[in-house]
Amino acid sequence: MIVIKLGGSLSRSDALINCLNVVEKNYQGRAVVIVPGGGAFADQVRLAQQQWQFNDNTAHRMALLAMQQMALMFNGLKPNFAVVENIAAIKHPVNRNKTVIWSPDISELDNAGIAASWDISSDSLAAWLGQTLSATELILIKSAVIDAELSLQQLAEQHIIDEAFCDFVAKAVFKTCIINAKNWVK
Repeated sequence: MIVIKLGGSLSRSDALINCLNVVEKNYQGRAVVIVPGGGAFADQVRLAQQQWQFNDNTAHRMALLAMQQMALMFNGLKPNFAVVENIAAIKHPVNRNKTVIWSPDISELDNAGIAASWDISSDSLAAWLGQTLSATELILIKSAVIDAELSLQQLAEQHIIDEAFCDFVAKAVFKTCIINAKNWVK
C-alpha cells in the first residue's frame, strides 16, 4: 500500500491534474490511497477562524470538510478513482490493488485521538493513515521547492510540512518521500 498526499496548493495550477495523471499512469494495479490537502477550502477555514474566533475543534472539523471537498474534486477529475471515507473501506477487498481517494471521516479521526490543532494538517493525517494501513511508502507531493538536504525537522521549521509531521512519522516503518510536484511528474 502506498499513500500519496497531494497538497491542496497544487489545485492552483495544472500541477494537480498532472499529479493525478501520474498516479493513474504509474500506479495502476497497485494499492494506492490519495490523501487530498484542504487547499483553498482550508484557507477559508483559517480566515473564518481569524475573523470569528471560533475554537480549534470547530476549525479542525471544518478543515476535514475541506479535505472532503477536495476529495470530491479529485474524484470529479478522475472518476475511475473511488472515494472512500474510512479505514474499513480502504481495506475492503473490492479496493485491493486500486487507487482510492480518502475523504477523512471526522468520527474515525476523533476516535483515533487526532488532536484538533493547526499543527496537524493533511500531511500528518497522511502519515497517520500510512501508519494505520501499514503502508510501505508515504509520498507527499508539494508545490513548494524541496531541498533534499533538509531534515524533516528543518522542513517543518520552514512550514513545508506541518509541525506535528515528525512525531507522526517518528516510529513509521514506511519510506517517506517529500517532493516538489514538478520533479515528481517528470
